[in-house]
Amino acid sequence: MDFGAVLQNDPPASRVVHLAKLAEQHGFSHVWTFDSHLLWQEPYVVFSQILAETRKVKVGPFVTNPATRDWTVTASMYATLNEMYGNRTVCGIGRGDSAVRVLNGRPSSLAELREAIHVIRELGNSRAVEHNGSTLRFPWSQGSELEMWVAAYGPQALALTGEVADGYILQLADVDIARWMITSVREAAERAGRDPDAITFCVAAPFYVGDDLDHMRDQTRWFGGMVGNHVAEIVRRYGASGAVPTALTDYIAQRTGYDYNSHGRAGNGHVDFVPDEIVDRFCLLGTASDHIAKLEELRSIGVDQFAGYLQHDSKEETLRVYGETVIPALRETVVAKA
Repeated sequence: MDFGAVLQNDPPASRVVHLAKLAEQHGFSHVWTFDSHLLWQEPYVVFSQILAETRKVKVGPFVTNPATRDWTVTASMYATLNEMYGNRTVCGIGRGDSAVRVLNGRPSSLAELREAIHVIRELGNSRAVEHNGSTLRFPWSQGSELEMWVAAYGPQALALTGEVADGYILQLADVDIARWMITSVREAAERAGRDPDAITFCVAAPFYVGDDLDHMRDQTRWFGGMVGNHVAEIVRRYGASGAVPTALTDYIAQRTGYDYNSHGRAGNGHVDFVPDEIVDRFCLLGTASDHIAKLEELRSIGVDQFAGYLQHDSKEETLRVYGETVIPALRETVVAKA
């Protein structure tokens, strides 16, 4: 299993770079950041500095969208970073949430998302693509490699993911829900004639190592609110039953709204509807042994990467425990002499 660290681009950017370097030192393979240009600093500028000060980690947005950036500009940024630092980028992409809603915009349609994935992937892999009536290519790009990982919850988005994505991002760590979502993506891939095993499955959730469960819950309850915001959109479109597991739809019954000014932040005031049970199921909380046990469950259902949101008050300590205890426990044992 691979491990990623998900960071917010809060100033100073040097702090984000520091945490990225620390994540690499502790064995994380990926560093992801939010992409919401009004709420946080510009991720691609920060990515360049992270890549300059690290050796191996791959970087990418968690997640970008087709609406706020021209697709060819997005592809150019990836191809440029790959030329400068080697092929160490991944594009996480979805329909769009805070980045578009803060602007009073709308998430992209699935058709727009599908086309954006195609255009960004082809250009980001140094290939030509048909777009807006022309054949386009970066004449300066050779050998760039870029995977497109799609974030999705709803049934049509899950189907699209199975049909076109290189990776699937699920933003919650409930084992039963993750099994349902992964199965949906795999079945869509099979229907499209693709090899489901060629898709990387990434589960993302807040992770906090400690022994004060009440405090850890308070620090990570925001995540249930963020997930609930996505689920509410699905319920509005499909109704409260059938489209996604009821374990997702039931808990948002008392949800009254969402404040993007506190999006993704601990201690915000619009997540009182999220019960402790949901926090415990959606997140990874507790001792190192607790984390290892849940990660082993996730690995058993096909999860290839766990990406941990690091939006709490024990960032360095959580990274340290993962590096010294959790990550080694999830890696294949190799002996010097058999």
